[in-house]
Amino acid sequence: MHPLSLPSGVAAAVWQGDALPGAGEAPACPTGFAALDALLPGGGWPCQGLSEILLPAWGLAECRLTAPALSRVLARGGEGQAVLFIGPPEPPHLPGWRAAGLTAASMVWVDTARPEQRLWAAEQALHCAQVAAVLLWLPPGRGQAAGLRRLQVHSLQGRRPVFVFRPLAAQAESSPAPLRLALEASRPLTLVLRLLKRRGPAHESLIELPAGPEGLGEVLAHKLAARAASPAMASEVSDVSPSLLARPVPRPGLHVVAV
Repeated sequence: MHPLSLPSGVAAAVWQGDALPGAGEAPACPTGFAALDALLPGGGWPCQGLSEILLPAWGLAECRLTAPALSRVLARGGEGQAVLFIGPPEPPHLPGWRAAGLTAASMVWVDTARPEQRLWAAEQALHCAQVAAVLLWLPPGRGQAAGLRRLQVHSLQGRRPVFVFRPLAAQAESSPAPLRLALEASRPLTLVLRLLKRRGPAHESLIELPAGPEGLGEVLAHKLAARAASPAMASEVSDVSPSLLARPVPRPGLHVVAV
């Protein structure tokens, strides 16, 4: 039966493969980047299903891409909520995450090396009411497909974002994640992404996102102007924005769970 011949009530409930699901059709959390939200089903990171982000190296974009959404999720969940960092290559940089809106009390680092243990920990976390979001790092390796499929099934039962970070080489492998993004370049104030997979039509163009900390552009412009006027002035403390200096730096207090 041709879709146009369906009764109006039925036709409205049928999703067409060349259409991008709207905000009411796919549970999502805004990414904090308007240009990216406009391209994602539901207008943000999926809250039911995996978001797989492929990186040429660890530490290039994990914080800048996910922090705006994580701060919103924590604020919405209320006191006692936490974000799980499972298998990050280095302990999370607390000052950076604090500047992005997270606190040490809301971050739990799960320290485990084996990929199967990381996948298992992520599955268990999705059934904990206090977990607001999960960030999972998976190193290169075969035999992870079954674990990712199980994690995708578990993620459908909750309403929280789940981010899986994998090496860029994994783009040649199939993935159960309904959303896949690859980082093409990371510059001081810009991230360049490629949308590999989404629920909806393909998107071929590169995506450029402003990714500098708030207020950094103004600081850099001021420093460049000062350097142009007098090179000696570039190193003066007065060139640094007082609002950035006033931001509190948390004491080490990250919760660590060894698996």
